[in-house]
Amino acid sequence: MIYRLFLLLLFLLPLAGCGSSADSAHSDLSERSVRVVATTSMIADIVRQVGGERVEVEGLMGPGTDPHLYKASEGDVRRMTDADLIFYNGLHLEGKMGEILERMADRTAAVTDEIDRDRLFAPPEYEGNYDPHVWMDVSMWTQAAEAVADRLAALDTTHAVDYRARTEAYVAELDSLDRWVRAEVERVPEALRVLVTAHDAFGYFGRAYGFEVHGLQGISTATEAGTADVQNLATFVAERQIPSMFVESSVPARSIEAVREAVRARGFEVEIGGNLYSDALGGEDSGADTYVGMIRHNVNTIVGALVGEPVAER
Repeated sequence: MIYRLFLLLLFLLPLAGCGSSADSAHSDLSERSVRVVATTSMIADIVRQVGGERVEVEGLMGPGTDPHLYKASEGDVRRMTDADLIFYNGLHLEGKMGEILERMADRTAAVTDEIDRDRLFAPPEYEGNYDPHVWMDVSMWTQAAEAVADRLAALDTTHAVDYRARTEAYVAELDSLDRWVRAEVERVPEALRVLVTAHDAFGYFGRAYGFEVHGLQGISTATEAGTADVQNLATFVAERQIPSMFVESSVPARSIEAVREAVRARGFEVEIGGNLYSDALGGEDSGADTYVGMIRHNVNTIVGALVGEPVAER
């Protein structure tokens, strides 16, 4: 009921070209920084890397937040109304925020819009929609960074050169990260490159870096895993003797624990290989509070578990 009231208030906001929000979005930026709201923590990190000191960014979704289920609060709506730009993932990741983002289309930008559509895939079970977890392939996330730079440069033209320079440096860092991931996963024997997780967020990772991926829940956590899903995945793990499965920071661990118990009932012991960051970055001091840190943490955790080494940040 309260959320519906927020939406009603939002529809009454003067977003179409008059009022304080429109004035804010088009006011002179020469004497102030650009105000940006980002939905996910991964996108907020891109904006900080590309925008530097020119940008004040507020992320709506903190550590451990599931973007598939996230609903905007009254405070979120206010922040978005006051922003010059709102960056969101798109591809239906922020499913509960679709109506709000549509109403604020004059200042929104989906960071996936510039990703080549032939690089996206649409699993049959996802009702014809693309898998939105594009950040799991580092080479694809560089295109998201470029999309952010394009929109910032178009709004804040005086500093366009600065945005381009920062983006070039960041893309070089991401290219280096991509090469590092490819080198690290080579340490895992091909037969062991099977990634079993709480939900199907690692499809692009698997395609890019040579892993067979199985998630208990589907691409969206809005769909609950049933008993049959648990039993089917347990049968697969036991038959293939997969050494480790992984929990995720934004998905309750009980789902994977249920699979582990079902695997044990089949006479095989599978380990919980560690916690992966899938739909949100980690908190402060986690080592995964930036996109680069998140990818490094995930790869170290996956490789360490599958080859039987202690996990250590590299």
